[in-house]
Amino acid sequence: MSALRKRTYPLGLALTLVCLLTLLLTACGGGTQTTSTQKAPASKQVFVYPEAGVTDIATFDPGLSTDLYSIQAIDMVFTGLVQLDNNLTVQPQLAASWQSSDDGLTWTFHLKPNLKFSDGTSLTSQDVAYSIDRALQPAEHSTTAPIYLALIKDSDLLQKGKIKTIINDSIQTPDPNTVVITIKKKAAYFLDALTYSCSYVVERKLIDKYGKSWTDHLDEGGGAGPFKVQSYQHGKQIVFVPNPNYYGPKPQLQKVIFPFYQKVETAYQAYRSGQVDEAGVPSPYIDQARKGKDFHLVPQLWINYYTMNYLVKPFDSINIRRAFALAINKNEIVHAVWKDTLIPTNHIVPQGMPGYNPNLKGPDGTTSTAGNPALANQYLEAGLKDEGLSNVSQLPTITLTYSTGSADSDREVAALVQQWQTVLHISVKAHAEDFNKLLEDIVAATNNPRGLQFWGIAWIADYPDPQDWLTLQFDAGVPNNNMNYGQNNSPDARQQQATQKLLEQADAMPNGPARYQAYNKAEQQLVNDVAWLPMEQVQAAYVVKTYVHGFFYNPQQLIPPDYWSQIYITQH
Repeated sequence: MSALRKRTYPLGLALTLVCLLTLLLTACGGGTQTTSTQKAPASKQVFVYPEAGVTDIATFDPGLSTDLYSIQAIDMVFTGLVQLDNNLTVQPQLAASWQSSDDGLTWTFHLKPNLKFSDGTSLTSQDVAYSIDRALQPAEHSTTAPIYLALIKDSDLLQKGKIKTIINDSIQTPDPNTVVITIKKKAAYFLDALTYSCSYVVERKLIDKYGKSWTDHLDEGGGAGPFKVQSYQHGKQIVFVPNPNYYGPKPQLQKVIFPFYQKVETAYQAYRSGQVDEAGVPSPYIDQARKGKDFHLVPQLWINYYTMNYLVKPFDSINIRRAFALAINKNEIVHAVWKDTLIPTNHIVPQGMPGYNPNLKGPDGTTSTAGNPALANQYLEAGLKDEGLSNVSQLPTITLTYSTGSADSDREVAALVQQWQTVLHISVKAHAEDFNKLLEDIVAATNNPRGLQFWGIAWIADYPDPQDWLTLQFDAGVPNNNMNYGQNNSPDARQQQATQKLLEQADAMPNGPARYQAYNKAEQQLVNDVAWLPMEQVQAAYVVKTYVHGFFYNPQQLIPPDYWSQIYITQH
């Protein structure tokens, strides 16, 4: 998503993908304990599933998807050639099968028979080609298609407006049921990248009819996912009903409602009063919630982090960056703010991902997450010299921007501000703004010395490959490199660019220990450079009514489309 995805309540740790899934299924099993095993009638098959922390989704257009809230809604209505299951394994979706050429550059997908959009219109290979091409068109202004579709040959030329289309070029449709995609280089992660929602298939006639407002008319069609939109009231709720033309197993739920709650705490109180069927648990209520049979703590491949703009002083100094990082006692914050439901970390690639480095060190050369005040002050002194300053009072105003919607996030930022004041004697101004506005401001920081200076956000795995966590965030010119790593004039820029080259080399290597070792080396340098300031790995603390059978979160906090068929309501 320019893949910035964030919920603002606790979520995080995994051991290995296999262990992750085992824990996940164990947690889900607890959710099936209900007071009745009798299925409720169709009129009662209604699931109220709040979007907590936002007043609306940022977009319903798959080509523009950037965040978890939007993708949770998009995944209800749209699907792609392939998608990830609850184990983050690539599975057939619109495609029934595929094969690649011997050189790994040509991929042929065979569609499932008799595919239809929700309005009954046939879905063919031409629709797949149109959708991928559309996502890359300059007029779409997608920040994600240039990332996840970058491997497709000539995608960069299309995105820059140098060619008009890649249809009949790198995307061919020899017949209505076959799509052939040519990529520019062999890559182990091509299918993984293709699971991202910017490749999902959309219905052209709805877009031609309504233009940019087409997503306000999804009650007329538009997608081929398990649900269709019955109604969408901006700022209030989205109501989904089953898509009668869905090609996969049909949902048992007859209605799913996504009400919007600006604050996580308000959604949790709505759960307690019976207005919604699921909710994240804010930290002050964790101890109370743990006692209930409806409580779950589920591993997530999710890192909460802060980052600083290399183009905005004083964060062009690697010493200042290290001073800020080492002044933080992450252990204290996780205990005091998050009630030990999150895991303090120095890692960019989370535990549970292939390529996780158990030997990674923090900027002080240790595995400690408790900070290092003495070394932090040494780095601060060196940083002041870098900036030509003699004391901290001469530093420019430092503002940390983060998302509104969670009292837990407010408390974490307050704790950070206090630690920086106590350890470094630096005052930091906290600025909370709407989540969707924050996403816009983060993107606008790219190559912008007047952009955001310092911000907090999160990243959740798009697919189980370290490339998703490293190259997509920090390589030269990638849309997610909003902190301008390697894209600056600092004394360390050349070293940063060498790290970017190492990431590109790792991308091109076949899967195996050597590839992961290259990523490990790059990640260690990124941590040394404080390209990110990782805070916590997350696990989802949530409650779900015991009469909701089969509900679960996968490691991305998403429900794969075919798995909706397993969720239903029992008598209560």
